[in-house]
Amino acid sequence: MKKQDFLFILIFVLIICFLAIPVTRNLFEKATDNYPYILGFIKTSILATWGELLASRIITKKYFSRPGILLRFIVWGILGFAFVLMFKIFSNGVYEAMNVGLLPMVHNTGFLGSLYLAFMTSLFMNLVFAPTFMILHRITDTYIDLSHGVFKNIKRIKIEEIIDTIDWKKFFSFVIFKTIPFFWIPAHTITFLLPENYRVLMAGFLSIALGLILTISKMKNSGGKDEVIS
Repeated sequence: MKKQDFLFILIFVLIICFLAIPVTRNLFEKATDNYPYILGFIKTSILATWGELLASRIITKKYFSRPGILLRFIVWGILGFAFVLMFKIFSNGVYEAMNVGLLPMVHNTGFLGSLYLAFMTSLFMNLVFAPTFMILHRITDTYIDLSHGVFKNIKRIKIEEIIDTIDWKKFFSFVIFKTIPFFWIPAHTITFLLPENYRVLMAGFLSIALGLILTISKMKNSGGKDEVIS
């Protein structure tokens, strides 16, 4: 292990400690209540970018092998805004649909009732929102790749070039049709069992896990020679 690896692990441990210590955890919860969008930006941008750097380390042996890390950080943060809003919309929307009889309801106030509600919320969010989010992220990520991480170059890139560059067959066959049913729906079922303050944070941690899944999958398919998937 290199010094960068120890620093990388240390940052992750510090994040865990921050959430584990009662005083700082209470500050985190209050800040999330008072500033949901700002905290959504911070949590998602830090953790998802952390996952991308880890994936890059696995593939290329370097953390910063891909250009435009700052742009990727900002994009993840903006997507964090969407997570905050979508989590609220789908959690409240599915619950209300059950109340008015549009969806079947389990009349159980215990764990089974909570598990069913969490699963249904995850199911609808991932069937409706997740594909849109994943396509948008793939497009923005490809913009950054083709611009070599330089913001002023992005405006020169046409959407046709982005569409032609992305391997849509691989994207839909794996990212959409495999990770959504086998990873995201079960994982977000757990997410919606958590207190609301921790759901976007959990989504950030799950982004790390997904980055690792995508990276390992691509390494097996390409012998570790391709670029990092994100």
